[in-house]
Amino acid sequence: MILKRTHINSPLGAIVLAASDEGLAGLWFEDQRHLPDFMSWPVADSHPVLDQARTEIQSYFAGISRTFLTPRVPAWGTTFQKQVWEVLMAIPVGQTTTYGAIAAQLQNPKAVRAVGAAVGRNPWSIIVPCHRVLGADGGLTGYAGGLVRKIDLLRREGIII
Repeated sequence: MILKRTHINSPLGAIVLAASDEGLAGLWFEDQRHLPDFMSWPVADSHPVLDQARTEIQSYFAGISRTFLTPRVPAWGTTFQKQVWEVLMAIPVGQTTTYGAIAAQLQNPKAVRAVGAAVGRNPWSIIVPCHRVLGADGGLTGYAGGLVRKIDLLRREGIII
């Protein structure tokens, strides 16, 4: 898969977007954990997938839209991680879930830690809403982009005040 990238600014810091002609391969904050080495990917000033993702992210931060229609294409991940990421897509705006609930939904209730690891490696920050996953007690557990960003995203969605 040949990936191209672009960089955009957001209220939460610089973001890297990566895409192939088939879809968006990733969206990461430039300083988040598990960021792939993107320096070898050519920069694309204009690319249909990257342009669509840029517009949707800008609309999200402007409070205009919470809908992401950019097609995604998984360039990384195990089968289990991809299953977790699909479950994340079903978490509605304004709602949260827990790692344990995701493990139970995948019919593997003992896989809470594996779910946590998969959530942390989600390659589509914001678009695949890993920020909506909380600890069993409702606590704000880790976020690859940092807890300050997780709190901001949850506030933007009206989940916390």
